[in-house]
Amino acid sequence: MTDNDNFQNLAQQLIDAGRFIDRQGWVPATSGNFSARLPDGTIAITVSGKHKGHLQLDDIMLIDADAQSLDGKKPSAETHLHTSIYRRFPNAQAVLHPHSPNAILVSKLFEKEIVLAGYELLKAFHGISTHETSMTVPIFANDQDIPRLAQQVEAYMDSHPPILAYIIAGHGLYTWAASVAETLRYLEALDHLFAYELRLQGVKP
Repeated sequence: MTDNDNFQNLAQQLIDAGRFIDRQGWVPATSGNFSARLPDGTIAITVSGKHKGHLQLDDIMLIDADAQSLDGKKPSAETHLHTSIYRRFPNAQAVLHPHSPNAILVSKLFEKEIVLAGYELLKAFHGISTHETSMTVPIFANDQDIPRLAQQVEAYMDSHPPILAYIIAGHGLYTWAASVAETLRYLEALDHLFAYELRLQGVKP
């Protein structure tokens, strides 16, 4: 498969993911951004300012591992958060970032992290084979200075066990996995798990 074939294949997967995510109400207006890593290490990512439920092939651009545009298009302001994930996790091949209401509500109720424990649905995540476990999703304060925010996330990861997702308070969720399909599964599972925790807090999302 040529580099162009790889790009078009992954771009279509991101387009399809965007339509699914939009149907759930997780990317209102032009919010959110998605990416996928090509075999050569370059990254297909959504361009800035596009509605993620109506993406076309021209709305997916190509960047290098340092977040520099390779085709003259403008990437999302949050591109550095994607590239930092790819640098840290060699097995990560896709990153999805919606502005889901449940993730945002969780960030308002839980100050620094949310711990998901004892749920059968945790088995949706790679490497988890029992409900008798827990998963921590850290919460970071929002920051318009994205490189600075990326450094804060990196500092947390340097001093804590590996994570599969994080929330930016009042903003949205980041999660990643070995394919677009697997990342989408993580996203759906996390949204349900957040809804369970919100109901335990008396919130009906």
